[in-house]
This record gives sequence, C-alpha cells and structure tokens, in this order.
Amino acid sequence: MEFLKLILVFVHILGAAAIFGGWLANFKTPTVNVWQWYGALVQLVTGLALVGIAEAGTDPVNHAKIGVKLVIAIVIAVAAFIGRKKIKAGEEVSTGIAHAVGGMAFINIAVATLWS
Repeated sequence: MEFLKLILVFVHILGAAAIFGGWLANFKTPTVNVWQWYGALVQLVTGLALVGIAEAGTDPVNHAKIGVKLVIAIVIAVAAFIGRKKIKAGEEVSTGIAHAVGGMAFINIAVATLWS
C-alpha cells in the first residue's frame, strides 16, 4: 500500500507540474494547452485516490484542507475544460481563463505545502 501511495504522490506532483509549467511557458501569450487539461484531470484523480488511501489507513486527514484543495482543483479543471473547448472551436482563450488555470494551480500548490 505504501508503494501505491508513493506512486500516486509522484503522479500527483507531475500533474501539478504540467498545469503550472504550462502556465509559465505560455505566460506572455496566455492559453490553455492540452497538458494543463491532462494535469488537471490527473490532479483530481490522484488527489481523490490519495485521500481514499489515507482514510482507509491510519494516516490523519485534515478534512478542511482537503475540502479547500478539492474546490480549487475543480475550479482548475473547469477552467482548463473551458479553455480547451474554446481552442477546439477555433476561438481565442481569454486571458482570465488562462491565468485562472495557472494561478489557481499556484494557490493549490501553496495550500498543499504551507497548510500544516
């Protein structure tokens, strides 16, 4: 079970890197790239799996922190979905949507590391 948890944490961090890195890479010309969308989905799935493993085991779970992170992750996923949908329709992604994806990922990373 510990190995599964470590793999999930690894993939969870990769998801955060995809979202945040994609935001930084496109900062001057804001858009939502496909890796940010995949990263958002990976973050949601692995985050929920990690909470499930913690709840099933003996690890303490800070439910307030998890709730805040889940709401932020949903906002990221919705914004990334809207951005990708606009790109597929040939429309321009608004700066607000593009920066919402990266900025909220930045906030979620801060919550994960600074809230103890």
